[in-house]
Amino acid sequence: MPSSSESTMALPQIGDGLPGRQRLWAVSTLILGSAIATLDTSIANTALPTIAADLRTTPDASIWIINAYQIAMVATLLPFAALGDIVGHRRVYLYGLLVFTLASLACGLADSLALLTAARVLQGVGASGILGVGTALIRLTFPSSQIGRAQGINAFTVAVFYVVGPSVASAVLAVSTWHWLFLINIPLGAVAMAMAWRTLPRNPPRKAPPRFDGVAALLLGATFALAVLALGDAAHHAGWTRILPEAAAAALCCALLLRRQRAHPAPMLPVDLFRRPLFAMSVATSVLSYAAQGLALVALPFLFQMSLGRSDVQTGLLLTAWPVVVAVAAPLAGFLSERHSVALLGGGGLLVLCVGMVLVALLPAQASDADIIWRLAVCGAGFGFFQSPNLKALTTSAPAERSGAASGIIPTARLIGQASGAALVAACFTLAGAGGAQVALWIGALLAGVACVVSFLRILAHE
Repeated sequence: MPSSSESTMALPQIGDGLPGRQRLWAVSTLILGSAIATLDTSIANTALPTIAADLRTTPDASIWIINAYQIAMVATLLPFAALGDIVGHRRVYLYGLLVFTLASLACGLADSLALLTAARVLQGVGASGILGVGTALIRLTFPSSQIGRAQGINAFTVAVFYVVGPSVASAVLAVSTWHWLFLINIPLGAVAMAMAWRTLPRNPPRKAPPRFDGVAALLLGATFALAVLALGDAAHHAGWTRILPEAAAAALCCALLLRRQRAHPAPMLPVDLFRRPLFAMSVATSVLSYAAQGLALVALPFLFQMSLGRSDVQTGLLLTAWPVVVAVAAPLAGFLSERHSVALLGGGGLLVLCVGMVLVALLPAQASDADIIWRLAVCGAGFGFFQSPNLKALTTSAPAERSGAASGIIPTARLIGQASGAALVAACFTLAGAGGAQVALWIGALLAGVACVVSFLRILAHE
């Protein structure tokens, strides 16, 4: 595994990206790492009833199999991103892959809920090491003139593998036990590590890298972990006596963190980057758009099955229209972002997403499969055209020495947005009963519309 000093590695010095063949292998390992880390965000959802029955636990308790992974990820993404700026993004990525792969083995061998939950925590930590520095490594791997298409590939990977998780889980469970949902990561992780070791670039040398602030990392991790825990509890209808203390504790940890790092030249929570209008507005559009998407993907199965009479299998097949179109739109939008305004491309995509969600909310009770599919395709096209240009804006609006912090913000914003979307769906069902799914879709359209306005305002930020 990686040595104690990046500077001793026999790797090429990076000027403006890697040479063609090495770049191909480097981006392949980044895609593979991003795919397995993103897939495990959602792959266990479908298997929860099976896992709960096998481990003889309750459905409510089994939710921690999901929560443990997400909380561990969101708590460690930004600390690992900051560590990448200090010790090297390549090293953090390699250790992230190692921890993720070993934790996947532990998940596959777990014979109790406690052991599986603990292994999922470690798996989430490994995943944050992979995703927290992925965008920074893309910036080192590709020439600046090709950052847009590189982020298109990244957007394609994240969007598709997040949404297809349930379908992959169903396929694995059809031929094997739930253990293989995790054991399948072992050969994939080993291949990714071998490729990363040989091809990934190292950070350009820094004269005086800042020291890693462990106390700040703990405060930051607690802030995001408590915030996501509060959102998750809201989504599962926990009482306010539980949600409010969690939210208050998150606010307190955040205040202590800001106080501790107020004079730090490179704070772990990158408030310095939020002073850059283009970066701040790009983060805002990211959170809003992922909240809209997360809201839709949680609400749509209820709409299809409760209102439109589809089975769970039909629902899964219909939902694939969204990621399939994202897979086409995201790389195309990334290519276009090298020649056109990211504000216009992203804003246009969000406008299409808003219209698509309105169209889905207006589906008639006797809607055919074709009626559903073309509306979801509109949503996927809009989201794909937003995602790649926005990733480019987030990557290039931060200075090179802060690329790690920018890289960590991207998956953090995604997780916060998705958790917020799920919590909003729960609130909609609480307030609107059986009509909660349609209300949620209208709220999602509103969020996409607000994100659209913010995206267009980036034109004023002199991108």
